[in-house]
Amino acid sequence: MMTAYALSFAIGCFALALLLNLWRLITSPTLPDRILAVDTMVVNVIALVVLYGIKSGTGLNFEAAVLFAMTGFISTVAFCKYLLRGSIIE
Repeated sequence: MMTAYALSFAIGCFALALLLNLWRLITSPTLPDRILAVDTMVVNVIALVVLYGIKSGTGLNFEAAVLFAMTGFISTVAFCKYLLRGSIIE
């Protein structure tokens, strides 16, 4: 019973963090700030997917979290490479 309350509280906290990251993405002055905001949003989405998987008791959500993690890592690397070199593919 107490675990359900803790999971609901954690989901609410990560949802609030996701909204605050969205606000930072919209109001950030520079491109590196936006890249960092998107990367942090990916981490929050992964946390939300994992917490929902724990709450619902299914293992499929953990596989989705791994896919989000891989996609987030690749997109962050691509954004940073574009920022440094001006192109992604050489």
